[in-house]
Amino acid sequence: MAAEDPDLVVGEDGLARPLWAAGDPLLREYYDHEWGMPVREEVGLYERIVLEGFQSGLSWRTVLAKRPAFREVFHDFDPDAVAAMGEADVQRLMGDVRIIRNERKIRAAVTNARATVALREQEGLVDLVWSFRPEETPEPVRFAEVPTVSERSTALSKELKRRGFAFVGPTTMYALMEAIGMVDTHLVGSHRRGSSGEWT
Repeated sequence: MAAEDPDLVVGEDGLARPLWAAGDPLLREYYDHEWGMPVREEVGLYERIVLEGFQSGLSWRTVLAKRPAFREVFHDFDPDAVAAMGEADVQRLMGDVRIIRNERKIRAAVTNARATVALREQEGLVDLVWSFRPEETPEPVRFAEVPTVSERSTALSKELKRRGFAFVGPTTMYALMEAIGMVDTHLVGSHRRGSSGEWT
């Protein structure tokens, strides 16, 4: 099937990948080993929310390339450490050419860290986000069939905003759901389809 799908490329290793993950080594590594795998711990989930926010309006390749720097400046995405960052830290990061220097997104990272910490008094970030896992997942054969938003991502966006999060729009939250395996949008025929263990 993969050989007949113009949206999939069979690599030298015999594995079928989508076009976006077939050439660039950084994207290929991310696709093969991380994208779509369940994230069920607070630091990892907070990191994904922040990075998806930074990706808004940009390419994921840009975010991935800057991920090491993001991890450095945001204290390995420790919510407690980021929550303690103040105005001087925001201004310092605005001058750091290694990251995406968008003030609203930088401030959102701090805001979201504080919201993550606050959620510990309730159900916690992980349980809150995963409570929006849908009962079914898409089964796209072509890129054109991959959704960019859903009722669940819209509801998750609304709830996170209610809990004090920023840069968590419905489309961004659908991308998060894809990234952490809440939905499986690997193309049917890709070697990663069904690899999350969440969907059979």
